[in-house]
Amino acid sequence: MAPRSPLVRELQAAIGRRWVLSAPEDLLVYEYDATIERGLPEAVVLPDTAEGVASAVRIARRRAVPVTARGSGTGLSGGAIPCEGGVVIVTTRMNRILELDAENRLAIVEPGVINFDISRAAAPHGLYYAPDPSSQKACSIGGNVAENAGGPHCLRYGTTTNHVLGLEIVTADGDIVWLGGKTGGGPGYDLTGVVVGSEGTLAIVTKVIVRLLDMPESTITLLAIFDAVTHASRAASAIIGGGVLPAALEMMDKNTMQAVEPFVHAGYPPDAGAVLLIEVEGLAEEAREQADTVRAVCEEMNAREIRVGLSPEDRERLWAGRKGALGALGRLAPSYYILDGVIPRTKLPAVLDGVYEACERHGFPVANVFHAGDGNLHPNIMFDERVPGATQRVLDLGEEIMRLCVDAGGSITGEHGVGYEKRNYMSWIFSADDLEVMARLKTAFGATDSFNPGKIFPTSKGCGEVSSRMRAAIAKVGPDGYV
Repeated sequence: MAPRSPLVRELQAAIGRRWVLSAPEDLLVYEYDATIERGLPEAVVLPDTAEGVASAVRIARRRAVPVTARGSGTGLSGGAIPCEGGVVIVTTRMNRILELDAENRLAIVEPGVINFDISRAAAPHGLYYAPDPSSQKACSIGGNVAENAGGPHCLRYGTTTNHVLGLEIVTADGDIVWLGGKTGGGPGYDLTGVVVGSEGTLAIVTKVIVRLLDMPESTITLLAIFDAVTHASRAASAIIGGGVLPAALEMMDKNTMQAVEPFVHAGYPPDAGAVLLIEVEGLAEEAREQADTVRAVCEEMNAREIRVGLSPEDRERLWAGRKGALGALGRLAPSYYILDGVIPRTKLPAVLDGVYEACERHGFPVANVFHAGDGNLHPNIMFDERVPGATQRVLDLGEEIMRLCVDAGGSITGEHGVGYEKRNYMSWIFSADDLEVMARLKTAFGATDSFNPGKIFPTSKGCGEVSSRMRAAIAKVGPDGYV
């Protein structure tokens, strides 16, 4: 057994030997998130209190070692990858719902609480937590706060930042500080809003006060089936242009449905070009009126069939394909690279045409499943990372698609964050002065480059040697080495 480093010994003394990992086989588990990049930490700490987090931060600071916070590891922009090694602080043991105040419609939770578990705990009180990433049964609220996560129902209800009232944080100095509170919207700077979406570069979140909403009286889900992506795209704009703001408005293309159907048996026609999944809710009469309007618009836009789900069972069946889409793509290829660009809804037909053309030109199939209502695209480029050079070609293609989004008047992320993946695209949409002002926030929080380095801001550094070694190993094994 290799001797423990002074850093590891000090962390173990503070947190407990069981909760500090340093063996190579343990560290491998924490070198990746849901992206295709890699970075190996020197040590992994799993505290179960804010005081434990603060102790780990102070130790890392004394030893001039960078810190990366990590939740469930479901992030899609490389935000939890320790690009410069150092200490990874994992918050999954901090998984308690500390208070559920039904009367004031709020809950206080620790960062390791799973998103869906908040709604499950609130359900007996007729309440729920609105932001619902597709990974909501696996992702943790701390990661949602870091990335300002969205989800299908954020079209109507907003992203994480619209539902966070206050935060307890650990600063880069190892101090425990509260921002905001149970009432929200207090005087002074909105520091809570600054930390939400800061991707772990300013502070580590250790408690979250979230807003809860009343469950709607009535919910209706419609599945509109189209022969072409273009027809479905135009219908998405027409629905909202006609005065209806659905709770959710999702699209899946043919490639996605072909992957999903054998997996979840959602009943998608094999020859359909695209489907829209539309959910309306509110008072019973309001929901019925909106559903009628949506149906009429879809019929006008050449929908060949419209299915309606009224009962919870019927609605769950219609949603099964959307919720299971990303997992089902593994049936089509051993690897996929998911993108996250945002465009104006009216540009959907043109940009999607560009996405399909670029993928065909580069020789990669693509499956599109995304939030059509707010123009948040998620092209999934399917490939085999065992093929030498394939990963870099996919990254080059991803950059081209992101440029398509920006050139259409959009942006480089809607809900996945900038992280490591898109840091070098920031200069496409922000000036050097803009980026300098943002970077000064890190100084104001005392974080400099000690918290989650290599993220958000353009840099020539990469996650480097580990990633290169992994790719070299994959290339050496070859495409037949898949297990």
